[in-house]
Amino acid sequence: MTATFAELWNGIAPIGRARNGGYLRYALEEPELVLRDWFRNQAARRDMPVTDDGNGNLFAWWGDQWGHDAVLTGSHFDSVPHGGGFDGPLGIVSAFLAIDEMRRQGRVPRRPIAVVAFVEEEGGRFGVPCLGSRLLSGAIEPEQAAALTDREGITFGEALGGTPAGRLPGLTGRINALVELHIEQGRALDVPVGVASAIWPHGRWRFDFTGIGDHAGTTSMTDRRDPMLTFAYTVLAANKEARLAGAHATMARVEVEPNATNAIPSLVRAWLDARAAETGTLDGVVDAVVKRAHDRAGRDGTEVTVTSESFSAEVTFEKSLAARLSSLLGDVPILPTGAGHDAGVLSAHVPTAMLFVRNPTGVSHSPAEHAEEEDCVAGIGALARVLGDLT
Repeated sequence: MTATFAELWNGIAPIGRARNGGYLRYALEEPELVLRDWFRNQAARRDMPVTDDGNGNLFAWWGDQWGHDAVLTGSHFDSVPHGGGFDGPLGIVSAFLAIDEMRRQGRVPRRPIAVVAFVEEEGGRFGVPCLGSRLLSGAIEPEQAAALTDREGITFGEALGGTPAGRLPGLTGRINALVELHIEQGRALDVPVGVASAIWPHGRWRFDFTGIGDHAGTTSMTDRRDPMLTFAYTVLAANKEARLAGAHATMARVEVEPNATNAIPSLVRAWLDARAAETGTLDGVVDAVVKRAHDRAGRDGTEVTVTSESFSAEVTFEKSLAARLSSLLGDVPILPTGAGHDAGVLSAHVPTAMLFVRNPTGVSHSPAEHAEEEDCVAGIGALARVLGDLT
C-alpha cells in the first residue's frame, strides 16, 4: 500500500523534538542520524539504492546511480536550535511521496531521479550553512570543512568520520536539474504552492567585543571597560541600519565570558545575520554596522574584531525554468525569498528550481512553524508533475 503524507510525517515528527515543541536536529548528532536511518529505510522500501557522496549527503536512486543527466530533489533534515519541523524534512518526505505518485501513475522516467538529504544546511552545529551542497559543488575546500568545530570542540571531519570528499567530479554532466520543495518562510504566498524566483544575498559575521573583566560591585561606572555596552549598541545599530536600507539584520546568538551575574564581562561574542535584496545594499548595511561598532568601542574603551564566517551571493533561479514550472502548475506565483537553501548553492553549477508550500502564519525557525496537510499534499502533487516533466 502506498504511504500517505500523514503516515510518513507522523513517523518522523517525534524525532528530536524538544519540550517546547521545537526541534534539536543537529547535523550528524543522534536525532539527525536517526532520520538518516529513516531515509535509508524509506529508500529500501521503494527499491532505491542509497549512496553517500563522501561529504555526508545521502542520495536514494530511481535509475542509474550518478548516471548522466540525473534530476535531484529533496532537502535537509537538520534544524536550527528549537526550530520548526517543516523546514527541510518536508522536502524529503515530499520527494519520496512524489516518486510514489509517479509510480502509481505508471510513469517511467527517462533520466535517473535521486532523493537527496543534504547535510548541515542550517549551519546550526558547525557554523557554515549549506555545508553539504558547498562541498558537493566545490564552494568550500574539504580541509576547511573538516576543521570546522561545534560548540563542544568536535570537528566536522570527526563527526563525519574523515575528511570530506569535496566536489563531485563531472558535476554539471551528472546533474540535469535540482528541484527543492520547501515550506515558504514568510507571508508572501497565499495559495498552496509557488515557485521561487530568487534568493537574497546573505551572510554571517562574528563580532568579538573585548574589554576588562572586573567586579560588578566594586568597579565604578567610570572605570569600566564593558564590552556588553558596545555589543548592546551594535545590536541597536544593526536594527536601525537594516530598517533604513530595507534590509534584514539580526543579532540573536551571543556568548559571554565569564557569563556571571556579578562580573563585568571580558568578552562578548555575537553573530550578525544580514540579508538584502541586492548585494550593494547588503554590503552597505554590514559596513555601516561595523563602523558604528568600532566607533562605539572607542568611546567605551573596548575593542571589536569582525570576522566574516560565511557569505552566499544573490541567486536568480533560471527564469525560463521557473516560468515553465509555474505554467505547468497552473500559473502559480513566482516569488523571491530571503532564506538560504542548498538549491541556491547549486544554482551556480546546474539548473535549479524551488517549489514553496504555503505557510499560513509565515512563522519559521520557530516551534510555531506550520503547513496545513492539504497544502503539503498539493505540494507533493506539484512535485510529481514537475519531476515527470523534467524526466
